[in-house]
Amino acid sequence: MKLSVLDQSVIVRGGDAGSAFRNTVRLAQYTEQLGYTRFWVAEHHNTNGLAGSAPQVLISHIASMTTTIRVGSGGVLLPQYSPYKIAEDFKVLETLFPNRIDLGIGRSPGGSYETRMALTDGVKKSMNEFPGQVEALQNYLHLSPGQSVKAYPDAASPPLPWILGITHRGARVAAEKGTAFTFGHFINPVNGKRALDYYHTQFQPSSSLARPLSNVCIFVVCAPTEEEAEEMALTQDLWLLAVEKGIDTEIPSVEEAKARVLTPKEKEKVKENRKRAIVGTPQKVKEELRMLSEIYQTDEFMIITNVSQFEDKVRSYELIAEALL
Repeated sequence: MKLSVLDQSVIVRGGDAGSAFRNTVRLAQYTEQLGYTRFWVAEHHNTNGLAGSAPQVLISHIASMTTTIRVGSGGVLLPQYSPYKIAEDFKVLETLFPNRIDLGIGRSPGGSYETRMALTDGVKKSMNEFPGQVEALQNYLHLSPGQSVKAYPDAASPPLPWILGITHRGARVAAEKGTAFTFGHFINPVNGKRALDYYHTQFQPSSSLARPLSNVCIFVVCAPTEEEAEEMALTQDLWLLAVEKGIDTEIPSVEEAKARVLTPKEKEKVKENRKRAIVGTPQKVKEELRMLSEIYQTDEFMIITNVSQFEDKVRSYELIAEALL
């Protein structure tokens, strides 16, 4: 099984963006040593606790501080941008770091209506244009004949495009356009099998990819004992509650998490959110990932771990690697 990382550069309560970025780089360096395949960074806007608002900039920094791990976006919000400019950005990255750059793209609007309008400078763009944008992006990446406008530099090996999806619709676009596909189990675990089955069976080869290539992104919190894992996961549980309320996206401290008394409704929501995650010992994580591998028919999982203590986070990735790599 291949293991990869999605990191959102989350700010811990009382910390700052600089610390979050330094920890992101440290995690990339450490997971590279552990044998992880990819390290992707996310794109979020207008939110206080998620520092990664410019993945292209962060990718360049991370790639310069590592040597072998593939570095990419998880993902660029393509509907808000020009496919031409995204192609240029990532061809520059691929030229600087050959055979190491992944171009993950998503259909997400990027936040509230006001945020989206700020991203597009007031231009209203239809989300229905996404398939056409993907095709345009691929054409620019591969310098298709007959183009009057071409995206340079002419990278020897264009960056590999991945479509990030949480529904059957995303899988369909990835299959039809011949891109790699990431299923966001950590966002919505429902209908993942249907999405990946469709992708694998309906995939059409393209200039980007000859055969289907997929992975699944999932929350994982791993510790030597169930009790330790549950305690670590408390901060992630509370963080998810806050994110869904749109109030605060900083991760609370362990002390704050332990002191918090949840309402019955919040307890039910935590229970529901745990379907998006695996929490437990290395053996439990190993068994559940292998089971999901059979269900999803993929041999690669992207692990996202949002807990307050960086040392706990690193230890979790270490234990997962020891169990599966």
